[in-house]
Order: sequence, then C-alpha cells, then structure tokens
Amino acid sequence: MRPVTLRFQVWWYVLAAAAVLFGLVTLVSGGRLIFRDAAAVAAAGNYVPFVLWSNWLLGFGYVAAGVGLWRGQRWCAWLAIAIAAATALVFAAFGVHVALGGAYEPRTVAALTLRLWVWLVIAAVAYVQLVRPRG
Repeated sequence: MRPVTLRFQVWWYVLAAAAVLFGLVTLVSGGRLIFRDAAAVAAAGNYVPFVLWSNWLLGFGYVAAGVGLWRGQRWCAWLAIAIAAATALVFAAFGVHVALGGAYEPRTVAALTLRLWVWLVIAAVAYVQLVRPRG
C-alpha cells in the first residue's frame, strides 16, 4: 500500500467512494433489469442488451477499482484505464447499433457519456497519483 501523503486528501477518498457507489448503483439497477424485475423491465423501454450486460459486468470492476483507490493500490489505475477503454468500446459498438437502425433509448447516450467521462477522469487521476514516476 502506498503511504498516505498530501496527494491523498479528502478528494481522493471522495473519488474512491464515488467509484464504489457508482458500481453498486450500476449492479443494482442493471441487475434488476437482467434478472427481470417487472417494474425495471417496464421502465427500461428499448434498452440495448449488450450495453446493459457490459455495464453490469463492469460494475464489479467499478467496485474493485474504488476499493483499490481507497487503499492507494497501483493496480487500480490500470483497472480504471481498462474500464474506460471497455466503456469506449461499448459506446462505439452502441454507435454502430444506432447507425444500423437499432432501437435504443436516448438516455442511453447520456448514460454512456457520463460513464465514459467518469472513468476517463478516474483513470487519469489514478494514473497520475499512483503510476506516473515522480521526479
């Protein structure tokens, strides 16, 4: 574990807690739809199954990355980068789905945009704080 320094101030723990919370919300909301909760299915509209499944599976990574951030673990920077990359790939595949005339909910665009930006920021901050050599 990396020693706590001035770089690991309150904002660091807020970022870590936000990642865990984001992951838990993703797991619960996606899980309700995946496991066919009637109210969730009725509210979902034209969801895109591969987006749902990928986001739900990445939710486990969100929680792990948040715990790693909290503990100052170097590996969580690489996990955050992988999550951001995977989210970007899902977003691109979603774009192809939409371009080919696939049904979708407009809120999916907003949700994917939010997820991508959140994980790009977390990945950048984690890389700078935990991986980049100081000198």
